[in-house]
Amino acid sequence: MTREGAGPQARARKSEELMRLKAKLQREWRFLQGLNRTLRRVKSISKESPNLICDDIQAAVDAHRDRPAITFEGRTVTYGELDAMANRYAHWAKGVNLRRGQTVALFMPNRLEYLAVWYGLSKVGVVTALINNQLSGLPLAHCLNISGAAHVIVDSETSPVFEQAKALIEKPPQQWILGPAHGGQRDLAQALKSCSQLPPDRSVRDDMTAGDTALLIFTSGTTGMPKAARITHMRAQLYMRGFAGSTGAKASDRIYVALPLYHATGGLCAMGAALLNGGSVVLRRKFSGSHFWPEVVAEGCTMFVYIGELCRYLINHEEVPEETQHKIRLAFGNGLRPDVWPVIKQRFRVPEILEFYGSTEGNVSLFNFDGREGAIGRAPKWLRNRFNVRLVQFDVEKEQVVRGPDGFCVECGPGQIGQCIGKIGGDARAEFSGYLDRQASEKKVLRDVFERGDAWFATGDLMRMDADGYLYFVDRIGDTFRWKGENVSTNEVAERLQACPGVAQATVYGVAVDGADGRAGMAALVVDADFDIKLFGEHVARELPGYAQPLFVRILPAIDTTGTFKVRKMDLVADGYDPAKIKGPLYFHDPKKGYVKVTKSVFEKIATGAVKV
Repeated sequence: MTREGAGPQARARKSEELMRLKAKLQREWRFLQGLNRTLRRVKSISKESPNLICDDIQAAVDAHRDRPAITFEGRTVTYGELDAMANRYAHWAKGVNLRRGQTVALFMPNRLEYLAVWYGLSKVGVVTALINNQLSGLPLAHCLNISGAAHVIVDSETSPVFEQAKALIEKPPQQWILGPAHGGQRDLAQALKSCSQLPPDRSVRDDMTAGDTALLIFTSGTTGMPKAARITHMRAQLYMRGFAGSTGAKASDRIYVALPLYHATGGLCAMGAALLNGGSVVLRRKFSGSHFWPEVVAEGCTMFVYIGELCRYLINHEEVPEETQHKIRLAFGNGLRPDVWPVIKQRFRVPEILEFYGSTEGNVSLFNFDGREGAIGRAPKWLRNRFNVRLVQFDVEKEQVVRGPDGFCVECGPGQIGQCIGKIGGDARAEFSGYLDRQASEKKVLRDVFERGDAWFATGDLMRMDADGYLYFVDRIGDTFRWKGENVSTNEVAERLQACPGVAQATVYGVAVDGADGRAGMAALVVDADFDIKLFGEHVARELPGYAQPLFVRILPAIDTTGTFKVRKMDLVADGYDPAKIKGPLYFHDPKKGYVKVTKSVFEKIATGAVKV
């Protein structure tokens, strides 16, 4: 009897094992296909090559001259028209005596002309500083000061903002406006009319190599003033060619871009995926949750590029018929949180998601080619030597890597959380161009990591890797904090809080409490009509261990973010839990009563230690 019963059970087990093996082999095949597509496109990139980013775009123009390139607010330009526009900017630069290596600042929102400006300037070796059009005052002046630009291109929207910051700029650049000129402005639209549409002579950029600077792209400035990352032609090629390969985009694809073009994800990755393959871009001035799906449908878009919070805004938006009537076959981007991932696929019926990891200035690039939910990329053991990525143990309290008795860093095992680092040198992908500020660049380099004399880029990101080589983002260093002897990941806590009914958005950070070691957790929430603080308290108690439960909660009408949807935590941390600084509901987690409102009296009791935290 035992022998008879063992047959079906054994067959069932064998069948399950075969299915698992088949699924694993399919995943490996998808991963290899994506990796090979990407490597094929980037393998010829070299620092010493005379082939520049403008040559890559020019080759696409020559191959697809009459095809649509960019659609913006009802107007479409072909590849040929885009090139003619760029050539005018190149000749304008020569006409105002801009020389190779000098900088022009581009301070505009997304516009049809945006790519044409820096593409054209790169044809004559001029560097373009892409200035965040959300900036004003001191941060704007700071970016213009460090760019060293003698000319700035603005439009009617950004010109008044520039004028207000002018007094803070050391040497105010000459202002060129795409629109009616007044005061000290010069009319760029008028000046361009007299410039040739033909390409400038190739000899203008003789002796230039892909190691020369093409662009300056600024960090988001969530923890201080923005830093200028130096984007060489080689690095721009890695972005543009890399995504032309990784996305598998074709000439028939239309990519919806609602991200700002002053940042690499929208301005280089998405543009490269479309334009280096003969496809087209549907460009939006700025993201709008209510216009997103109707426009995607109306324009026949087949892909869109995202940053994680953009997807959260989409799932928090009320349902619209178009959200399932589209032709989207791939969404690609970074920062998609694990709780949002399945909703994007199921609610919006998006067949495939390509999540990637990288930073503007860094040398670590990861792709999740086979769609493992929640993973930001993969570096399997059997391809370990092809990836420059490692995770090393990190002391959150001291904010430094852990070194063993031999003085070298200690690599993390599967499941261990550590800082992600990227080896510098070896090939184009591993180059670290750094910032304009050499000291800031040096701070990002770890030396003598695994052997004497080696150098690795410190990403500042904590991750963990599983046994299959999938990497999962945990937190930014500085965001993770210590409380009650434990490390608290702000990202992981925020994810749990966002699962609570009535919580539309959550951000978590640590605040100092007098007399207590470490930092206490505080959550800033955007809520809807379903939110109930008592039910929230029950959710927190159920979902989070004691040390990770937010001690303080504040309710906001909206969470302030950068133009690329990164949360500005600096101001939230500065406000702390002081009711005198905070407008709107503010709560403290009383160990006996649960969440109670923070009054002046409660604040004083916490500050004097009368209430135990």
